[in-house]
Amino acid sequence: MSHGGLHILRSDADAPGARERANATPPVTVLLVEDDAAIAEALEDMLRDEGLEVARAANGREALALLRRGLRPSSILLDLMMPVMDGWDFRQEQLADPALKDIPVVVVSAAGFSPETIRAQLGEVHLLPKPVPCRALFEILGQVRAPASSAA
Repeated sequence: MSHGGLHILRSDADAPGARERANATPPVTVLLVEDDAAIAEALEDMLRDEGLEVARAANGREALALLRRGLRPSSILLDLMMPVMDGWDFRQEQLADPALKDIPVVVVSAAGFSPETIRAQLGEVHLLPKPVPCRALFEILGQVRAPASSAA
């Protein structure tokens, strides 16, 4: 799949099973925190194609504002390198807030940090590289879903 020059790794075998699982349950909301508009749009399209609801934020500060206004996504897809508030600072704020700390996070980043470095700083998170491997993303989202609730 290509969207504006961004390539998302997806094989034809990925979609059928994931789509059926998504349609068998109520819509699940994912908070996508990504500053690159082309990447965010491509990921949002991919998630919506699988029946997921998507809330978007361009940086950590916007994401925290959405969460503090009541959004309770089943998981957060988090870029690390963003302006205003990066993913590192967002995660520290999230972990410090008892109402938000248990929302699962999937770090989606092209940054060259080792998994050990990321987990030492961010705690228990799942990691995916860019370009995003579609099958791995949906497998992780299936594993980490917090209780679903609708966007505020």
